[in-house]
Amino acid sequence: MEEVRPTRSELLERRSQISLAQQGMDLLKKKRDALLIEFMSVMDETLRLSSVLQKNASEAQYSLAVAQSVDGTVALASAALATKGEITVDMTGTKIMGVSVPVVTKGESPVRTSFTRGYSITGVSSRIDDTADKFERVLDVIIEYADIETRLKRLGDEIQKTNRRVNALEQSTIPQLQDQVAYIRMTLDERAREDLFRLKKVKKKIERKRVEQAKV
Repeated sequence: MEEVRPTRSELLERRSQISLAQQGMDLLKKKRDALLIEFMSVMDETLRLSSVLQKNASEAQYSLAVAQSVDGTVALASAALATKGEITVDMTGTKIMGVSVPVVTKGESPVRTSFTRGYSITGVSSRIDDTADKFERVLDVIIEYADIETRLKRLGDEIQKTNRRVNALEQSTIPQLQDQVAYIRMTLDERAREDLFRLKKVKKKIERKRVEQAKV
């Protein structure tokens, strides 16, 4: 136990610290609960986007396999070279319950039309065009998924951090302060009993002297 001075002022100080620690713990619990609600909501969206991403990726791979088998690797490579481009994303931030969370948004949608992909619409088959469309949609979902997964991780980290602080207060700080309060009270009570005992002895001596003086 931390060495404390067993005085009444120290007792009042420790009681004040317990009150503040309990208030802080209650606030942290409310923050944690609010973050958990937000976390579960983001988790649902993450699972939804994960399912969409898996479905879109599977369809894109199937379309690619069909186009490759019918149109050939050379035609696919030629279309791929003609349709090269950039994917831009914007990085900003927001706050959830005071927690800074990065936000990833599309600068421009990667999904294009047959006329804006760069190749001649008459120079490729509908299979290749459909494959390009499906892979662009995969990229579109990946950007959304990156945003939601980043948010999920940030919230998860903050929940763990908040939970550690709650546990530290609940299992360490507050019990230690309560032990210190108990020690101070015990010491003060013991001193009070000793003082009372001494007073009784003094009172007896005074009474004894009075009796002796009365006899004289």
